[in-house]
Amino acid sequence: MRRVAARDLRTVTFSERAIRGRSDTYGGRNLKILHVGAGDVGTAATAALRARGHVVVTAHRASASNPVDLTAPGSVTGLLERVGGIDAVICTAGSAPFGAWDELDRSAWMTGLGNKLLGQVELAQAAVPYLAPSGSVTLTSGILSREPVAGSAVASAVNGALEAWVRSVALEGQGRFRINIVSPTLLAESKERYQDYYPGFPTVDGQVVGQAFVRSVETLETGRVYAI
Repeated sequence: MRRVAARDLRTVTFSERAIRGRSDTYGGRNLKILHVGAGDVGTAATAALRARGHVVVTAHRASASNPVDLTAPGSVTGLLERVGGIDAVICTAGSAPFGAWDELDRSAWMTGLGNKLLGQVELAQAAVPYLAPSGSVTLTSGILSREPVAGSAVASAVNGALEAWVRSVALEGQGRFRINIVSPTLLAESKERYQDYYPGFPTVDGQVVGQAFVRSVETLETGRVYAI
């Protein structure tokens, strides 16, 4: 097995200026991308990828055309069967409960593990057989893995686990598929709703977050944590 260079597996922190340039490493083709998720991060990702000319098929729990439940493996498999072959899959779905660390019982932990962690892990595992050669998987974590707040014990642990998992799987996917994860801070578009949970935290514009997904899909990078 080819040794992976250390530079392929580091956490990448970048500014808007650093991600403006277009990469032609994907051949300049219009790619077919499956996007599982919604919300502000999902909106930003879909908008950025469609602006590049890619065909983005969206799916989420409340979708009329492509409903999917990440906590139900059969639902994920059914979605992939309907969509068929793809060049990339991105996921912006998944949630984890908040609460005082000593009040989060086993049920709360299993909710976070089964939803945001295993939901994205199992989506990636199920999607790889449908990917074109060297296709990509892009998952989503968040700033709580590196900057926890009160009440974020489960969410911080889940985000950190996802990032570690992506780095590990990238070692095994070399030559078959690529995998990265986007780890944004609070989006400017979400500030009004969530600022009480993130007092004093800097925000990032959704357009910048969207470009992180473009970078993951269009370049040859793998094993990256895009900390924005």
